[in-house]
Amino acid sequence: MRKIIIPFCILLLAACYSDKEDQLYPAPSTGTGCDTANISFATHIQPIMNQYCAISGCHDAVTKSFTHDLSSYAGVKSSAERGRFLPSIKHESTYLPMPKGMAKLGDCEITKITAWINAGMPQ
Repeated sequence: MRKIIIPFCILLLAACYSDKEDQLYPAPSTGTGCDTANISFATHIQPIMNQYCAISGCHDAVTKSFTHDLSSYAGVKSSAERGRFLPSIKHESTYLPMPKGMAKLGDCEITKITAWINAGMPQ
């Protein structure tokens, strides 16, 4: 009986082996992902701020809504260091969702801002 059970178990275990090819060999990146390598304020963050935040009547150098000037590196860094900047753009509960009156920033934009803050907010 043992002579039959042992080979049967080995065969059964071998037959159950299954890997997913796409997990073992992921497709090469096509450049459509969210690139956060070598993140910098000038290249990645300032364009986002200029489009959504540092606009007339909001967080530009003139208006400075809620004392936040997001038109410069120093202003964005200062706001990020205060600790309310990231939760606001993520629309976390108990924080005022930003940009005000607009849809939440895209996942890639939020990922870039998060990566920039985590990288020490390089210029």
